[in-house]
Amino acid sequence: MTADKDALRTAAERALIEQYEAAKPGDAVAALRERAFAGFGERGLPHRRVEEWKYTDLRRGMSEALPIAEMPAADEAKAAVEAVAGFGDMAGTRIVFVNGLFAPELSKLQAVEGLIITSLAAALAEGAPEGLGDLAASVTDTALDLNTAFMRDGALITVADGATIEEPVEIMHVAAGEPAATYTRHVVRVGAGASVRFTEVYSGKGAYQTNTAIEFSAADKAQVVWSKLQNEDHQAQHLSTFVSQLEAEVNFDHFVFNAGSHLARTQAFLRFNGEYSKAGLRGAMLIGEDQHSDVTLVVDHAVPNCESREYFKSAIDGKASGVFQGRINVFQHAQKTDGQMMCQALLLSDGAEMAYKPELEIFADDVQCAHGATSGQIDEDLLFYLRARGIPEAEARTLLILAFLSEVIEEIGDEAVVDVLEERTRTWLGY
Repeated sequence: MTADKDALRTAAERALIEQYEAAKPGDAVAALRERAFAGFGERGLPHRRVEEWKYTDLRRGMSEALPIAEMPAADEAKAAVEAVAGFGDMAGTRIVFVNGLFAPELSKLQAVEGLIITSLAAALAEGAPEGLGDLAASVTDTALDLNTAFMRDGALITVADGATIEEPVEIMHVAAGEPAATYTRHVVRVGAGASVRFTEVYSGKGAYQTNTAIEFSAADKAQVVWSKLQNEDHQAQHLSTFVSQLEAEVNFDHFVFNAGSHLARTQAFLRFNGEYSKAGLRGAMLIGEDQHSDVTLVVDHAVPNCESREYFKSAIDGKASGVFQGRINVFQHAQKTDGQMMCQALLLSDGAEMAYKPELEIFADDVQCAHGATSGQIDEDLLFYLRARGIPEAEARTLLILAFLSEVIEEIGDEAVVDVLEERTRTWLGY
């Protein structure tokens, strides 16, 4: 059987196996890596017959496995970081990773009371970091398995109980140099009663491959806002996994702005572990030409009295294809659950496509859950209304698209982030 399986592997799968065997790390988490890679060896790259990846055939889309990236020359790394617009200068603390490796000299690090940041690579040199792999163990997924097997660096971030971090903490990822693959893993823990905002940026040049994963936990009564800007090069591949667990009375808002990559998969797994918590998973997708972007969300209501909101909007042009898969699981004892899901797309060309797969699995009887999905073209009546008032057709179309996307962007609630993302939207629209 093993011989038959090996014969059926793709060139990328064989290359990944060779890379792992050649550079098998003997660090404190070697057993964790081994288990993860065994999962990949058993399943291979996901394809259309894997239900969770039905609309994103990674086996076909990932034609080769690039070598693992190394840190470029100092001047090249500096130039690449300076070229990234990101969220501007709003961050009080910025943790920069170039080609998946921590770059302290390019980071913006300062002493902030209640905030502790450590490099994953530095922590691995001393032993197994606390919490690494704990949340990821609850998810069976090939992209996450590969991240666990190959992870080299990342940030271990702890926000102390009761701390209020006034300025955002930014995690910036930049790719530079020859095409290569990066694997970053971040573990973020927010203490009880703490308040913090995170921004996350991905950018680069060339046909590189990004595989990133975040394990995030929030203790009782934490307040967290997380904004992600995925603006990878249009030749790049972006795979990201966000695994989160919320304790009681947490307010958590997560927003994803997807505009980059040739092939992108953004997946989030969220579990309510304490009562009276609220979570918003929202985002905007702006793609064109031959881009493919997949957003997959799984929310587990494992306890009563929690509220979740999933709200995504997309603008799709050219021959691009978008995917939204949302799943809300309500456990048997999770009474008084309120889970709502909505996804809407504007198809800006005849070749644009959008696939939806919203799901509810409910085992409790006292709940409020619903899902909806719409797709269509620009409303011709609204377009006529604007043109009748002297606005040229191209500008009128742009204004309608911007208004459509701004509706979800403005739900972030952070004015500075909203301004940045709306400006990004205008740039994408050529406005």
